[in-house]
Amino acid sequence: MRLLPRSLAGQLIALLLIALVLSQAATVLIFADERRFALRAANRDQVLARTATLVRLLEETPGALHQSILDSARSPRLDFTLAAESAVPRPPANAREQALAMRLGELIGDAREARVQLLRREPWGLRNWHGHKHESEEEEDDDDHPPPHRRLRLPVSFLVSVPLTDGGWLNAETALPKPSRAWAWFPLLSMGLMATAILAIVIFSVRRITRPLRSLAEAAEKLGRGESLELLAESGPREIRRTTAAFNAMQQRLTRFVQDRTRMLAAIGHDLRTPITALRLRAEFVEDPETHRKILETLDDMSRMTEAAISFAREEATAEPTRRVDLTALIQSLVDDLADQGREATFSVEDGLEKTNYDCRPVALRRVLHNLIENALRYAGQARVRLAQETKVLTIIVEDDGPGIPEEHLEQVFEPFVRLEESRSQDTGGVGLGLAIARSIAHAHGGDLRLANRPEGGLRAVLMLPLDAAYTVDEK
Repeated sequence: MRLLPRSLAGQLIALLLIALVLSQAATVLIFADERRFALRAANRDQVLARTATLVRLLEETPGALHQSILDSARSPRLDFTLAAESAVPRPPANAREQALAMRLGELIGDAREARVQLLRREPWGLRNWHGHKHESEEEEDDDDHPPPHRRLRLPVSFLVSVPLTDGGWLNAETALPKPSRAWAWFPLLSMGLMATAILAIVIFSVRRITRPLRSLAEAAEKLGRGESLELLAESGPREIRRTTAAFNAMQQRLTRFVQDRTRMLAAIGHDLRTPITALRLRAEFVEDPETHRKILETLDDMSRMTEAAISFAREEATAEPTRRVDLTALIQSLVDDLADQGREATFSVEDGLEKTNYDCRPVALRRVLHNLIENALRYAGQARVRLAQETKVLTIIVEDDGPGIPEEHLEQVFEPFVRLEESRSQDTGGVGLGLAIARSIAHAHGGDLRLANRPEGGLRAVLMLPLDAAYTVDEK
């Protein structure tokens, strides 16, 4: 299963979105961690400041007012009590606690030994000072019942004990609030807006790039099939314009080359026809009938070879415009014409291909099929034609029960002017260009032509046509 789309636009958009999501996720995690520490530090500073203020106030007021002052200073997350002993059983144990204790001393304004202890959050807050859990401890408290005198309803996370001048201790315990998660919506909203903007920009940019690339690919496909093309418009980024300009120049050079070769061969063909005609006239003055007959047969062979060579070199099939035809009907009409002549030719179609519309050069394609069927009829007396569809190609299969071709000559027969002495003898009168022309036309359609001997005897010719050409199957 592919995770990325196949198109360039889809891959660029997917990669950019992945990069955006990963970078935003990393940013959110970093920000959340920094925000958590910043809020915790701010809450601790606030607790220390309130504790320092309360210490000074208690030491400057009569003892009868102390309880009222403590009640006024309490909050749902902060509790103050006066006790004979410290709620923190020991001096600060680590650098963070020492720093907080020093900060509290600075806020009070003297050098008294304040104690600070940072706690893990637990299911229940603890008022039994010696049962508090330190941040660095790993043990779990198995007691599921809260102390009966607990005032804070939230788990304690911070303890402070400050000695007073009268010998007592001011103990403070607080439950630091958890940072609100509402802030997370803002990064998500920001990521959504950034993703939308990136998508809009990427879609516009990629379409600007892929549109000329798509046109270039289509033009290259048509050029490979021998179709005539207009020059492509040079648009898009500089690299794409240079590629399009190079393609246009290549197309013009190829066109000039083919036209020059065609004109040259047409001139050679015309020049050859003249001496052949002159030799025919002179052959009439030969009195020996046998010599006269042989001369005429030789001239006929020369004439056929000249016409076939010119036809092959010109690639007349490539000059035919491409159009959409019903491929099934084209093959059926060819087989019916041969059957009307009393020849044994049959045609079958794979299910679902009863009406197959295909973009091709029908005259050239008919020429290929006629050549293959004629070969089967000539050497086997019968031909079976079948239209089928494979994964990426349409296949037209022509089979016979003839003698076949030696395995070592299956590719050799596609070379121009090659004629075999074995099963495909010279008695047919051909010049050895039929299969070469047929494969050339198949290649011009973007397909191929292959021969294979059937295990049960006979020859199988397979004409393969690509499905990337315009192709539809009409459902009845």
